[in-house]
Amino acid sequence: MEAQRGKPLSCGTICLKYLLFLFNILFWLAGGAVLAVGVWTLVEKSEYISLLSSSFYSVSAYILIAAGVIVIVTGIIGCCATLKEMKSLLIVYLVLLLGIFLLEIIAGVLAYITYQELDEEMRQNLKVTMQQKYQQPGEESITQAVDKLQQEFKCCGSHNSSDWGDCVWIQSAENKRLVPDSCCKSPSNLCGRRDHPSNIYKVEGGCIMKLEEFILSQLYIIGAVGIGIAFLQLVGMMFTCCLYQNLKDDPY
Repeated sequence: MEAQRGKPLSCGTICLKYLLFLFNILFWLAGGAVLAVGVWTLVEKSEYISLLSSSFYSVSAYILIAAGVIVIVTGIIGCCATLKEMKSLLIVYLVLLLGIFLLEIIAGVLAYITYQELDEEMRQNLKVTMQQKYQQPGEESITQAVDKLQQEFKCCGSHNSSDWGDCVWIQSAENKRLVPDSCCKSPSNLCGRRDHPSNIYKVEGGCIMKLEEFILSQLYIIGAVGIGIAFLQLVGMMFTCCLYQNLKDDPY
């Protein structure tokens, strides 16, 4: 056995070894990208979670973070298996790659199905949330989220600015506005008293449409990253199988 282990590796095996090592570097970077997207979603867009009755958005962000960590750990295991030339560790690595690949397929199908349900639910609930909870006691997170949504996406109301006519806060006696000040193109105190298109986002479309476009763009990015990682995994599994066959028996 010692003599066999002392023999130099063939040129093909050495090439496979370094190709797999390069793959693991790319796989590790892809995992870092997925992790970064998940953290960014939670940190930068967390306000919008309070506007959705469904936990789909926040759960998706946590799944991305978990997936990123798993991919990074798997990449590290792959690097160790490649550098140490351990067939037993290569098997663990191959199983992890296959498991992640299957989970990606299942998650993709579930995400598509869930989004169809979420889209209808969002259309029904966002208008009610904005009308019933905006500027109400104990609903500060909703108020901040609505204000940021209207300013960031340049929109007013759920479907259009007239939605605010049925808002509890707008109808209150002490309020002198027709729409919240965050509907204004240049927000200032009491600017919402005028709902002319020159003053507010009246013709740009409702916030529900803009929010749908944002979520869809996020799903497209996640989908593109997922397809890229899936392709890398298929290549990695192929390299791993080839390297496994070419390596000498490992006592471990």
